[in-house]
Amino acid sequence: MADQGSVVIVGVGPGLGAALGHRFAASGYTAVLASRSLDKVEKIAEEIRGGGGLAHAIAVDGVDEASVTDLVTRAEEEFGPLKVAIYNASGRVRKNVIDIEADEFVGAWMSACHGGFLLGREAARLMVPRGHGSILFTGATASVKAFAKSAGFAVGKFGLRALAQSMARDLHPQGVHVGHFVIDGGIGVDEGETRLDPEAIAEVYHHFHTQPKSVWAWEIEVRPWVEGF
Repeated sequence: MADQGSVVIVGVGPGLGAALGHRFAASGYTAVLASRSLDKVEKIAEEIRGGGGLAHAIAVDGVDEASVTDLVTRAEEEFGPLKVAIYNASGRVRKNVIDIEADEFVGAWMSACHGGFLLGREAARLMVPRGHGSILFTGATASVKAFAKSAGFAVGKFGLRALAQSMARDLHPQGVHVGHFVIDGGIGVDEGETRLDPEAIAEVYHHFHTQPKSVWAWEIEVRPWVEGF
């Protein structure tokens, strides 16, 4: 399969992040898998390569500007033109708001939102001159509805959604597709299909990337089909 360029995924683990890497690699992209834990992503990269795909693992601090800039630069220079950037990271502190320390709150917000800004901005700086590319952000139920004991997470996810909407208005006219995905449910596989299959979610991301320009969306919400509205 011809090399389609590179896709950078920040926040890769054994669930959705791995599924995204496998799906885009299956379409000929070189999957650049980034996480704080190199061992974790290297195992996933090996699985993709074992299936005939192209993948590389890189350790990154997703909330550090220099680290994210270096990641995007390496992907572009070493693995082909950056075609897709996906921010799949988040942070959560499960505490009542009166018990959250300021640094915990800021840390959750930075993981869920600030890191998305860093990746999105660096990707856009490469994609805008070319007039094409996709920048995709993983949201959650908390992107639109805050729950108890999730103040930092909800603020970060609300912010990430606002970032995506603003970036879409900035970048769609310049040929760069920006998308936010509300993952409204738990991710996993079970017999009752009450959870969202990570491979199925990855298929939605890939389809979003291939949408014709005349019908570009900026947001998609996915939820289990068995759940009542």
